[in-house]
Amino acid sequence: MPVRKSLPTALALGLTLAAGAHADEGMWMPTQLPELAKPLKAAGFKGDPTDLANVTAPPLSAVVRAGGGTASFVSGDGLLLTNHHVAMGVIQYNTTAEHNLINEGFIANGRTDERPSNPDFRVLVTVGFDKVTDQVLAQAKGKTGRAYFDAVDAASKQIVADCERDGSVRCSVADMYYGTDFYRISQLELSDVRLVYAPPRAIGNYGDEIDNFMWPRHTGDFTLLRAYVGKDGKPAPYSTDNVPYQPPAHLNMSIDGPKAGDYAMLAGYPGITYRHRTAAEFASQIDSVLPRRVELFQQMIDTIEAATANDAQAHTRYASQLQSLKNNRKRAAGELEGLLRSDAKVQRAADEQAMLAQADAKYQADIEALLGNLSQGAAVGERTLLLDQLAGQSQLLRSALLLERLRIESAKPDAQRETGYQQRDQQLIEGVLKQVQRRYAPQVEKALLTRLLTRYQQLPDAQRVPEFDAAFGRTGQALANALDTLYAGTRLGDESERLSRFNAARTGKALAADPLIALAGPLVAAQLRMEGESKAREGEQLRLRPAYMQALFAWRAKQGRAVYPDANRTLRISYGKVEALHPRDAVNFDPVTTVAGIVEKNTNAYPFDAPKPLLEAIAKGDFGTTADPVLKTQTVNFLTNLDTTGGNSGSPVLNAKGELIGLNFDSNWESVSASWWFDPRYKRAVHVDMRYLRWLLAKVYPAPALLEEMGVPAE
Repeated sequence: MPVRKSLPTALALGLTLAAGAHADEGMWMPTQLPELAKPLKAAGFKGDPTDLANVTAPPLSAVVRAGGGTASFVSGDGLLLTNHHVAMGVIQYNTTAEHNLINEGFIANGRTDERPSNPDFRVLVTVGFDKVTDQVLAQAKGKTGRAYFDAVDAASKQIVADCERDGSVRCSVADMYYGTDFYRISQLELSDVRLVYAPPRAIGNYGDEIDNFMWPRHTGDFTLLRAYVGKDGKPAPYSTDNVPYQPPAHLNMSIDGPKAGDYAMLAGYPGITYRHRTAAEFASQIDSVLPRRVELFQQMIDTIEAATANDAQAHTRYASQLQSLKNNRKRAAGELEGLLRSDAKVQRAADEQAMLAQADAKYQADIEALLGNLSQGAAVGERTLLLDQLAGQSQLLRSALLLERLRIESAKPDAQRETGYQQRDQQLIEGVLKQVQRRYAPQVEKALLTRLLTRYQQLPDAQRVPEFDAAFGRTGQALANALDTLYAGTRLGDESERLSRFNAARTGKALAADPLIALAGPLVAAQLRMEGESKAREGEQLRLRPAYMQALFAWRAKQGRAVYPDANRTLRISYGKVEALHPRDAVNFDPVTTVAGIVEKNTNAYPFDAPKPLLEAIAKGDFGTTADPVLKTQTVNFLTNLDTTGGNSGSPVLNAKGELIGLNFDSNWESVSASWWFDPRYKRAVHVDMRYLRWLLAKVYPAPALLEEMGVPAE
């Protein structure tokens, strides 16, 4: 096993030359920012870079994870700002036939009118970030494969258990640089989160999929939530007795808006990037993975739309899921197009070949072994995608699989249970089970499963799983019969039935009979077997990838390029500037849009059906202090060259003084591939201008009390 450099040494290879890298490239760990003081100052930052190194101090302590994205506190009473699409599940959960909050929007009439989020929605406030590499790897030395994985997993679980011993925080261990370094992250987990303000769908999602990943945009993609805790100030489940959470910091909103060339900075929790992956992984992504995803996601979109076409209630119940699928489908298509446009496969292969030619000989054997290991996982990629979607896109089948796996894990000592099924996870599992009936219609679930399992039946024999064949057959008629029988007999659509089995599963007891529960037994057994094979591969990758990373550190240093870890849902900072976009010959886009574009796009038909109050306010032209002083009108969205990816949705955008000027919600079409390949010619991030939010709350759908709470003028 190669000798590893410590993280500071590895980073120094890039950071000493960071001034020569693109200022807009990089999702930086906060602890790296002091080393970037010179390029930060050169970019226009007016604060002290050391203030950005501490995740538990302002301003970063105001930035949190929320649902599948990011949010930030904007008042001392727990008021949170995030995207409309990040909070879509919360909005959908509170939508009924009588009160369609998705279409109509929502403004709470005082705090007692704020609506509870879906039970599985969480806000995580980071309160600790500590390096634990030596502890994680201590027992892994000398091991390979599954044994290496298990050693890292056991050490990580022990670190988490010790961290959570007093019950005050939720902890995790994050892998940086693919097995090179590990960090313990401590977070407050807030489960009582309430809906405060949501614009109508025709503002919050104006343009829907037609405009998604496109510029120019004219979307007010924001929502305000509020976090609550018990009277003792500690996280607590929803209760009318709870009080607003008092955050360690909150962001101040700038009165002035952005203009071209201004410094901009973003803090958030980006999902996953893959820029340090191997050339073989790049090739697989372009040749196989992305085309497969585009096709499958489109099939599921078509299935839901057809199954809900004549059922308004079902359409509402699947609104959030459908929006997520549309976003993922378009993202995959854009990623593929962008990687092809940038010729990323050829460029990455050439870069890797040159890197390996220069690499220290002590890394060569591990790198060759890594490349062989990766090919094994790629061989079952289609099957893995389909089986993941079977659970992810269903509600009742997912519940049955979840309950059976919980039963199995709960029979073990807690430290030996799979992550996600320990005692610490049971409240979240219960929340998942509670929300099912508000997101489920039997005809839609059966249609989705039919689509997915039909595709599964077409897999080559080498990728098939005996337990799934036995459960669903190998023909279309056998599948139809199996699903009809299962869904005619199951009682898991009833919340009390799910929760009674949850109470048994959490103690490892047998579950009451049900057709889907009976089915889950062999299916979970098959999942466990495949999971074991996957963990063996992952263990080898954890052991071998550090050699690849060490070679990459040295190679990037020779190129004068900074080294930052791939994103992994931990807090990161990106910095750059407000910048126009020139994506093609003779095509030039300004970096700011205005309300004039809303009127120009409006057709009075979905998805360009701007609400009447908005159109009337635009026509009136009363923009007050929120009007741009140069444009003399109301701005809506703006562009920066900030480095973002999925998970950055809802991230606050700050100016040179650390004031809130925007809310990240999208990327342009040409840069969707940035999760794999950063191309500075095209990479732009799309943000809601906070002046637009202020105007909407002041003049269109008034909420003066919220403006006052955020400390900004209502005029």
